[in-house]
Amino acid sequence: MTDDVLNIVLGVIAAGLSAALGWLARTSLWKRRLRRKQAFFGLPDNSESLLVVNRDAGGPESTVTRHDVFALLELSALIKDCRAHAQVLAHDAMRQGFGERTEFCVGGPASNRRMLAHLASLLPGVRVNIDSEPGPDRGAFQIGSERYRMEGGRAEYVILARLTAGQGREARPVFLFCGQRAITNQAATRYLARHHERLWRKHGNTSFVLLLKVVNSQAYGPDVVELVADVTRAAQAPLPTPAPTAPAPRP
Repeated sequence: MTDDVLNIVLGVIAAGLSAALGWLARTSLWKRRLRRKQAFFGLPDNSESLLVVNRDAGGPESTVTRHDVFALLELSALIKDCRAHAQVLAHDAMRQGFGERTEFCVGGPASNRRMLAHLASLLPGVRVNIDSEPGPDRGAFQIGSERYRMEGGRAEYVILARLTAGQGREARPVFLFCGQRAITNQAATRYLARHHERLWRKHGNTSFVLLLKVVNSQAYGPDVVELVADVTRAAQAPLPTPAPTAPAPRP
């Protein structure tokens, strides 16, 4: 074998080894990212999850708004990426606890009874005004001592939460997307899809509650979202009981 042929053979072998090592490195990185994603969402291979659907607050029980459908599609893509499966259930058909399967609950308490139950049991520091009468506080959030009013189409708020309720490391999380309008629910699911790696690095498998603001949705739709604050501590602490009103003095 001449030197030229030997050099060609060695070059081919080196190129093959480099390609194989590169493929192994990329595969290892992909698998590591997949495992992190599965751990964050509580979705190991072939696991089952629940998509809890709300209803259009202004329509019949079976109606789901367009933006909530888009939110469910965002979540379905995340679940598929984790090699898991989803079951869709109506909010008023859920008759079970949480922790056995990952749950994604979409919609505010006015349109989602399951969300109303989660807020009462898991986030006692959150109050949502579900009064149907028009007024400045309609749909407003109270988180701890702070109140967040909705400005329709300009500034609207949504709570994005990952909760495990202290049931141990094996418990599956509950994800809440509790918005003042349907478009904010979609904005929260899109935010989660875009930033789940950063959220994993910051929070790991622990619970968190984030308050997001959707800016100028009438022009930008669900795409422009700002993180207002991490409100985990305030949301999980019970609101103080109002002091009783003193009786008016008798004349």
